[in-house]
Amino acid sequence: MSANHSARSMEVFHEVFEGLPRQGPGSRACTLQALSLCRDLVAAPAILDLGCGVGAQTLVLAANTTGTITAVDLHAPNIARLNETVAEAGLGDRIRPEVEDFGALSYAPASFDLLWSEGALYNLGMARALPMCWALLRPGGYLAFTDAVWRTPDPPAAVRAIFVEDYPAMGRVSDTLQQIADAGLALEGHFTVPDAAWWTDFYTPMGTRIEELRAKYPNDPEALRALAAVAEEPRMHEEYGEHYAYEFFVCRRPS
Repeated sequence: MSANHSARSMEVFHEVFEGLPRQGPGSRACTLQALSLCRDLVAAPAILDLGCGVGAQTLVLAANTTGTITAVDLHAPNIARLNETVAEAGLGDRIRPEVEDFGALSYAPASFDLLWSEGALYNLGMARALPMCWALLRPGGYLAFTDAVWRTPDPPAAVRAIFVEDYPAMGRVSDTLQQIADAGLALEGHFTVPDAAWWTDFYTPMGTRIEELRAKYPNDPEALRALAAVAEEPRMHEEYGEHYAYEFFVCRRPS
């Protein structure tokens, strides 16, 4: 939802997304598949999860690695929820959630062995984000991220208009691969996030949440308009999903 929406619309938008298991497409299986491509990850790695949301993938990383994870997100309620989850799971010694703008991080260069970002790097634009990640990685360290990509050469105007508003630089898989090479990173592998990963922990619970909030705000026209706008996203995906995808990329800073 773009910045020209009202404060009330944004409140409702966040009320939808804060309650979801994930704030974007993904799954435990996808996180593990990408992690398996980090074949020579050091023991007890220092991990940075950029744009962590409420931490679904953060917890998968914690369960399948040793070491520490710094999980950052600009939206404070996401971090508050992750802090509660971390405390309940007894992971306070391994996961450190922080409210941070990952476009203005203060971490020292070469501080991390693994950078992770599911559905967030595009907010900076890959031309800026990938060199930033290169600088934060130790030599031999890995970067795993998802990027929205076009799957067809001429997607319908209706779906193109939605992505152009939020991600005007969106391209094909080949474009992201070129940006990875231009940033001095070596590709380890990539795969398409399956359609089921858009629904199970994202669009399906989103639909339930939208209906809950429609019942909560039956006499609030602005809230209902905001909910209708959010509901357009899964509807558009159901109709036009063959034209775009999330691609998971794993690359490495050369030693």
